[in-house]
Amino acid sequence: MARLPFHQFDQAYIDRLVAGDPETERHFTRYFGDLMTLKLRSRLRSAALVEDAKQETFMRVLTSLKRKRGLATPETLGAFVNSTCNNVVFELYRSGARTTPLPDEYDKADDRRPAADSAMLAGERRVMVQAALEELPEKDQELLRWLFFEERDKDDICRELQIDRNYLRVLLHRAKARFRERFSEQGTP
Repeated sequence: MARLPFHQFDQAYIDRLVAGDPETERHFTRYFGDLMTLKLRSRLRSAALVEDAKQETFMRVLTSLKRKRGLATPETLGAFVNSTCNNVVFELYRSGARTTPLPDEYDKADDRRPAADSAMLAGERRVMVQAALEELPEKDQELLRWLFFEERDKDDICRELQIDRNYLRVLLHRAKARFRERFSEQGTP
C-alpha cells in the first residue's frame, strides 16, 4: 500500500468534495481509506468488517458534509473522519455483542419427562393454591383471578371496580397478603 503524503485540507478542498468533484473524491477515499485500513485492522476481526466500516465512515462523512455544506474549520477534516470512524467501530462492537448467536446445541428439544414426584408436587401445590383462594373473600378471589390467571389489564379492572390505580394497588396488596397467610397456614408440600 503506497502511502500518500500528508495533505493540508482547506475550504476549496471541502467545497470540491461537497460538490462531488470526482478527482477530489478519489483523493479523499484513497487518503483516508489507507489511514482507516491501518486503524481498523487492529480493531476488527475480518477484512469484510474493515471494508464495511470504511464504507460506512465515508458515507456518513460525505452525507454530513453535504448536509452542513462543509465544515466550520476545514483543517479538522482528518479529526472529523477519525471520530466518525471511531463511532462506526463502537457501533459494530455493540451490534456484535447484542447478536452473538447461541451454539446450535444450546436449545435442543428436551424429551425428558418431569419426574413423578415433581409432577405430584405441582399437582398438590395447585390444589393448595385453589384451596387458599377459596378461603378468601369473594372480592379478593376475583381480583387475584383477574390479574394472575386471566391477566386482565389493570386499567380495565379499575374501570369495572370504579377505582383509581392507587387504590387498586392497595386492594391487590391486601389480597396478596391474605392469600399468603391462607397458603402458609396449609403448609408447603
